[in-house]
Amino acid sequence: MTTVHSPNRWIIAAAGVLMQVALGAVYAWSVFRTPLVRELHASISQISLTFTITIFTLGWAAFAGGLWMRAKGPRVVALTGGLLYGLGVFLASYSGHGLWVLYWSYGILGGAGIGLSYIVPIATLVKWFPDRRGFITGVAVAGFGAGALVTAPIATRLIQSVGVLQTFAWLGGASLVFVMGPALLMREPPAGWKPAGWQSAPRSAVSTSAGNYTLRQALGSWQWYALWLVLFFNVSAGISIISQASPMAQEITDVNAALAAAMVGMISIANGAGRFLWAWLSDVVGRRWVFFAMFVLQAGLFAVLPGIHSYGLFTAFAVVILLCYGGGFGTMPAFCADYFGSRDVGSIYGLMLTAWGFGSAFGPILIAHVRQSTGGYGQALLILAGLMVCAAVVPLFLKPPVRARIPEVSSLV
Repeated sequence: MTTVHSPNRWIIAAAGVLMQVALGAVYAWSVFRTPLVRELHASISQISLTFTITIFTLGWAAFAGGLWMRAKGPRVVALTGGLLYGLGVFLASYSGHGLWVLYWSYGILGGAGIGLSYIVPIATLVKWFPDRRGFITGVAVAGFGAGALVTAPIATRLIQSVGVLQTFAWLGGASLVFVMGPALLMREPPAGWKPAGWQSAPRSAVSTSAGNYTLRQALGSWQWYALWLVLFFNVSAGISIISQASPMAQEITDVNAALAAAMVGMISIANGAGRFLWAWLSDVVGRRWVFFAMFVLQAGLFAVLPGIHSYGLFTAFAVVILLCYGGGFGTMPAFCADYFGSRDVGSIYGLMLTAWGFGSAFGPILIAHVRQSTGGYGQALLILAGLMVCAAVVPLFLKPPVRARIPEVSSLV
């Protein structure tokens, strides 16, 4: 164990959380939808496409950021991401010139900025907290889930006072400050650094592989694809609820728009809380058992949701589903580091985040298509229940990849 001087890891963690809160403003997109429909004279589907583009771009940018971190370190990547994100949101204020401006600025430029910056605290903090991987990644991404709680009310007030396009200009400037400021504190621990008195986690609690994998080596194992599939299933389920929460609550429980909006706020809180709670639990019982429990739980909830007509019970079930949705993002980075080591987790988990983009397209399209075809949400929710049953099987077969020897290579991949 080395005793070299290093910065306080909790300060770096706090900076990472602040970055994630600023980046998580993307989850407040729903407050822009109706004002943009009116301002740009566009359809709901045309405006909603912006969010899909953003999340899809985010996944690939996170992969690029993970690779880039290996060459330039976390600070440069985080600063670049903050610049692109702030600039993208700011340029969205010129969307009056056409929808293509909104797609290019907020969707592609902003999504790229989010992805580059998002991967940095996760990949950096697992190296500072090898003793609390699940806990620290849960805390970091909980900030992302909570971003909408901070941004939504601010954006709503700004839209009412200065208009939706000018709101983008204000938020773009704020994003530059609140992402790039904390990004200056991002750095990796010194070579050989370990927490004082730390011993490896008991294998009974968290199964790990031996050594660090490169991206190429990780992609050569079936476990990487299994983890990708686990994340894809979890995202598809949770984001299906997010995309239809308000109209679904109104149709199934016959409540008004105000009560449905209140439920949306509650599931936003659950999204953030789940990222910490499940990740913390995974340090105790193991990552694969956490995912197994989340899938079984969601399968049961999706199966009974069509028959629930009580607003309170429906909201409670939706909250639990969103706790699981957030839990996937909180637990998976630590799962990835357990199996493939923390050295290249930025690129390995970054590429895995493409499951977020594909799931964000698949889930909402599935539930919207089935809803339109059948005239109700019942069959769509039952299909999701079936998908969760299938998903629950995958963690049962997961085990750490085994190599006789993992060569230390200098290649980025």
